[in-house]
Amino acid sequence: MNSSEISIPPRLLTVKQYEGAGYSPIIDYNSWRVAILNYIDELKPINLTSMDKHNETDEVFVLLKGEVLLFIGENLKNSLGQIYGITLEPYKVYIVRRGVWHTHTLSKDASVLIIENQDTSNENSTRFLLTNNQKQRIIGLANSLFSGHVNQSMID
Repeated sequence: MNSSEISIPPRLLTVKQYEGAGYSPIIDYNSWRVAILNYIDELKPINLTSMDKHNETDEVFVLLKGEVLLFIGENLKNSLGQIYGITLEPYKVYIVRRGVWHTHTLSKDASVLIIENQDTSNENSTRFLLTNNQKQRIIGLANSLFSGHVNQSMID
């Protein structure tokens, strides 16, 4: 730290970070939340078993480092239609609209910023269990979307 950082009183500036595995809220303020999502084994494509949709809010993703694949599913009367995949680009803002099925997978070095309503939870979200064909679609998308430097063990 340089001397100007040391001299800032804590009542003026709070600095937080999260380097652990998985999801962690960083700050809740009024009706919104900022969180960090880092790699966790349960988000490997082969381990994905469901997609979620938030019934009351959009959800925002911003890639900070590594690679993140976002999977989006069409909503077919409380079922899951076509699944699409996109590779997030650093510092671009990706907004998953309210009521849209989604899930994601991360490279081991990845970190993504998530902004959502503070009360986003299982109580106001719906989960759809993936069929074997849908799981295979996600694995196939991951195989084609992850760049060459991502180890095959990230997908399987």
